Amino acid sequence: MRPILHMLLVAAMMAVTGPALADGIRVVPEGNRYQEQPDVPGASVRRTKAGRTSFDAKYDKVHNLLANDSKLMGKIKSTARAYGIDPIHMIGAIVGEHTYNVDAYDRLQSYYVKAAAYAGDSFRFGYEGETVAQFVARPEFSKCAGKKSSYALWTCRESVWDSQFRGNTVGGTAYPNNRFSAVFFQPFFAGQTFGLGQINPLTALMLTDMVSRVSGYDRLDENDAAGVYKAIMDPDQSLAYMAASIRHSIDAYKSIAGMDISDNPGITSTLYNVGNPDQRAAALAARNKGGAVQWPEENYYGWLVNDKLADLKALL
Repeated sequence: MRPILHMLLVAAMMAVTGPALADGIRVVPEGNRYQEQPDVPGASVRRTKAGRTSFDAKYDKVHNLLANDSKLMGKIKSTARAYGIDPIHMIGAIVGEHTYNVDAYDRLQSYYVKAAAYAGDSFRFGYEGETVAQFVARPEFSKCAGKKSSYALWTCRESVWDSQFRGNTVGGTAYPNNRFSAVFFQPFFAGQTFGLGQINPLTALMLTDMVSRVSGYDRLDENDAAGVYKAIMDPDQSLAYMAASIRHSIDAYKSIAGMDISDNPGITSTLYNVGNPDQRAAALAARNKGGAVQWPEENYYGWLVNDKLADLKALL
């Protein structure tokens, strides 16, 4: 076969199957799968309108925060290095959260001040007078007792919630048809996330083993809600939890779906936004049993990150 023809054939095959590593892991191509940005959820649109701003203005604001704060950029780079990820993944997650979910503060110091405001508050995780610790001590959760890691433990508990309690009446108590994190881990109002990384308290509890091992922070305890909020509000610890979340997503897609997403910040940002990387990786693996390869797809949030990638990489 002529060399040029061979090269064209290889290129055509890679466009369909993607490059593969020596161990058979497929490398997810760079860029977006969608030509146009997927629809932004109505809640994000309404929240932005209520703040009398726009997505473009919020993007510019968080971009300026990153561009003008060398201390923050230094923390991002060192944290990413500790977790073995490219810092662009953390940049993407911060930009996505502050473009679509919250408005950025002008200075990193403002995040420290906000974190300090929660330090002395006495609140707890629970529902209808029952703490989450009491709730997960129920016999329905007994199968989770043997889980060795914090991620496996809380993922199991979340699964039990979804299958046996969510939207059901158990023992005379009617439980909302809502996420475990929204019902038991939001003492202020459902759906609230906090800090630079906009991390959910349940997500922090899942990742506490990795963060403790890599960054040396104390392990979190569901009985100490204030301690959990301190961790996700404090910028230094928040960055560690952000990096741990991204590291876990990359590892999950490699081990479960056989795909390396580490070269596509739009995908890691999408997973940071939607959560449940293990289940999503398993679903992708199931779809890829035979036939043409299906790649993970970015949502509206990840699409923006890939679309602005050159602009974001310039920050580094």
